Amino acid sequence: MHKSNQHTFRHARSAVIATIVSFCSVPHIFAQKPEMQEKLTEIKHSSAANKQALARYSWMEEQTISLKGEVKKMQQFQVRIGPDGQQQKIELNPQAAPQPSGGRFKQRVVAKKTEEFQVYGQQIAALGKQYSQLDLQALDQAYQRGDISMESKGANVTISLIVKNYLKPGDSVTVVFDQQQKAIRALQVASYLAAPSDAVSIAVQFARLPDGTNHVSTNQINGVSKRLEVTIQNSSYQPVG
Repeated sequence: MHKSNQHTFRHARSAVIATIVSFCSVPHIFAQKPEMQEKLTEIKHSSAANKQALARYSWMEEQTISLKGEVKKMQQFQVRIGPDGQQQKIELNPQAAPQPSGGRFKQRVVAKKTEEFQVYGQQIAALGKQYSQLDLQALDQAYQRGDISMESKGANVTISLIVKNYLKPGDSVTVVFDQQQKAIRALQVASYLAAPSDAVSIAVQFARLPDGTNHVSTNQINGVSKRLEVTIQNSSYQPVG
């Protein structure tokens, strides 16, 4: 056989093999997608229903800021959902910040550092709250891109959806969903602030009220580079008139 013909034959044979392999993989992909889409729909419906249910409650939020394991600040807020769907917070028993000791130069240095960490704490706390409320449009977009995978755990009692590139390029969110209670049980997030080098890890735990409403019970946000952690705990849920 002529060399050019041999080359053409090998190329055609490789193309046929690649097509067969690709074709054989298709049933597995399409067999998985309907189940994943069904679970994604359940999670979206659960999240939307709980957002509406929480609008009927007010609750207590306690926020603790720790630096390298040492508690630096604690605040308590009364929280409810406003007409615009956003949280409205009133701080309870606000306390004036203690004045730094030492000379004026030392006071300025301490005050500047304190302000920097407070701003950083506010930034990562806001990021933690952003991830704790699922963005349904972002979930749909991730599904369309093929950035969601699914795992079953505990005799299929819970399933985990692992979402890549969810709110930011390169971030990751694991949604743990209880199939019996039809409710989100936990979220595990790997994200960052302005750049991936400023990593932020977020762990969200959920609990249920007596009427079945699901809510964030604890949200732990860890600013890795600065070793600063913000812990948000929600309790004392009461119906509003």
